[in-house]
Amino acid sequence: MNAPVIKVRTRGLLFDMDGVLISSLGSVERSWQIWAERHGLDVRETIKAAHGMRAIETVRTLRPDADHTAELKVIEDLEVADNEGLEVLEGVTSILRLVPRKFWTIVTSATERLARSRLAFAGVPVPQHIVTADMVANGKPHPEPYLKGAQILGLAPADCIVIEDSPSGSKAGHAAGCKVLATTFSHSVDQLAAADWIVESLAKVKITVLPGDQELELEFAPVKREA
Repeated sequence: MNAPVIKVRTRGLLFDMDGVLISSLGSVERSWQIWAERHGLDVRETIKAAHGMRAIETVRTLRPDADHTAELKVIEDLEVADNEGLEVLEGVTSILRLVPRKFWTIVTSATERLARSRLAFAGVPVPQHIVTADMVANGKPHPEPYLKGAQILGLAPADCIVIEDSPSGSKAGHAAGCKVLATTFSHSVDQLAAADWIVESLAKVKITVLPGDQELELEFAPVKREA
């Protein structure tokens, strides 16, 4: 059940990629399954560890003794090659057509090569400057990715809304000083407790460019949380 409709103003939007703009769940899970099986790791736990985190950090955690750079290249190659089922999520195309690019960028845990490959395949417009895994020293849930995203837009983090689908990304947005709007694409409402608001998908969000062309208004009915 949803709460009453609310309206929120912001000067910038920082979109996560996987699970927010595009659906790549199949590619992610198939690629990490192959990698896990090659290393004799538990597939379910490997996939769980990989969601919302940089691949390099997943590799470091699960194979601390490995050549991490080499293993990152392996998993990146697997994911770039697997576009089966990759598609733009509901509501995204209309939002990105409406909202001028000066208002938004992408902050993803994917590498730049993988991010640009997926976005191009899905037909999502890509800003000139985005934040990817290879551009930060610390991945989500550290605030660095979203601090860099706000910097790209020339805004203070408090003037931005992060749009996420993972617990680690929601925590990263909050730690950076942004408000966080989460979707339930890949995680439950309970798991997204760090978010300020939760909606089922971006199809449930109406965005308007306000007069003066300096602010956006987001209108949505957040999912009710259990007290």
